[in-house]
Amino acid sequence: MLENAAELCDNQEFSEAIKIYDRVLNNDSKNIGALIDKATTLQRIGENKKSIEFFDSALEIDPKNVNALIGKGSVLHALKKYDDAITLYDLALKINKKFALTYAYKGLTLGEQGKINDALRYFKKALSIDKDLELASISKETALKLLDSKKIKK
Repeated sequence: MLENAAELCDNQEFSEAIKIYDRVLNNDSKNIGALIDKATTLQRIGENKKSIEFFDSALEIDPKNVNALIGKGSVLHALKKYDDAITLYDLALKINKKFALTYAYKGLTLGEQGKINDALRYFKKALSIDKDLELASISKETALKLLDSKKIKK
């Protein structure tokens, strides 16, 4: 069922996907995968507060779930709560230092705070773990361009 819901999300059929997540959660309210996937889907449609509630439910069951920590961090980032997002990314990194996406997301948040050099360091770290991580690659290039433009202005 979760694969079917993920496919629906890929096709932008979010309300249908949410119905499937609800069915799964009605049968098993502690299904971490369904909680995280529903939270992510809610975030995609702009329901950030509801999204956080589902990430929190997943974290109540498994406080060390890296996907839930990163997901909640990305919602907090979208809400411009950058310090809170970084706190979650740091917690995720303590749990798993080899998860490239965490470094990329932390880099994005640092970039939003204007800490371009720090952001660049995190994008590079993400790429050292997963050289094909598109988010980190594109973000690294953007950070380098920003740094170059700052040098030119000086």
